[in-house]
Amino acid sequence: MEELKLQVAGGELAISVMGPPAGQLVVCVPGMGESRKSFRHLMPMLAAQGWRAAAFDLRGHGDSDAEFPSYDDPAAAADILAVIGYLGHTSAVLVGNSMGAAAAVIVAAQQPQAVDALLLLGPFVRNRVGALGRFAMRAALLRPWGPTIWRHYYRSLFGSVLPDDHYTHVEQSLALLRRPGRWRAFQRTAATSHQPAASSLAQVSAPTLVIMGDRDPDFPNPIAEAQWVAGVLDGDCAVVPDAGHYPMGEQPDLVGRMIINFLREAG
Repeated sequence: MEELKLQVAGGELAISVMGPPAGQLVVCVPGMGESRKSFRHLMPMLAAQGWRAAAFDLRGHGDSDAEFPSYDDPAAAADILAVIGYLGHTSAVLVGNSMGAAAAVIVAAQQPQAVDALLLLGPFVRNRVGALGRFAMRAALLRPWGPTIWRHYYRSLFGSVLPDDHYTHVEQSLALLRRPGRWRAFQRTAATSHQPAASSLAQVSAPTLVIMGDRDPDFPNPIAEAQWVAGVLDGDCAVVPDAGHYPMGEQPDLVGRMIINFLREAG
């Protein structure tokens, strides 16, 4: 595993890379409150099959800096393009989870030549609540109660089938948010609107697979949401039984096979 830092406007992004440098690039984008370690199981699987797998931390998350001027979906989309270029590629497969899926959709719409295929896991590609709901979320994440609320909610986002290192990963993820400046960045990330992604859906032409855990508590009806996203993008849909919001970290063997089979079929 190679650990890199990429300077972009406003700060540095932390990137992990593994696999043959000449392989097709796969860029993995985590969701809010998570880190590039979300893909700790998936990356070795991709590298073993000849892909060059990369994952980076969102702004203010993991080991990326926390002094950026913006933390929204368009900013994450710009960072995806920066990572692709920094690694010496002109295009990549994008694997986006949650908010990372929204950023991947924006890239696919605005720079279609840069996206070979889309894998959207537990995707937030449209706003689920109105202005009042977003205000309530911001209020819930205020100090001093916000970190406690998030800690309990985050732990509820996973399904019933989990890897051996799950609880260690959860505690490490929560610890990352306790570092100076991180909670403020997390609050700003949580306030983002997914309307830019929703407005981009009609412009996406890349081959797409939507993967959804059937127990994802972030959606009232996760299977219906996955089918809707796949339908809008003229893509395919796969459901992971007993999985929550982070299927690639919960059931990596099954999700890894889904992704690898899809990429082989997509060429």
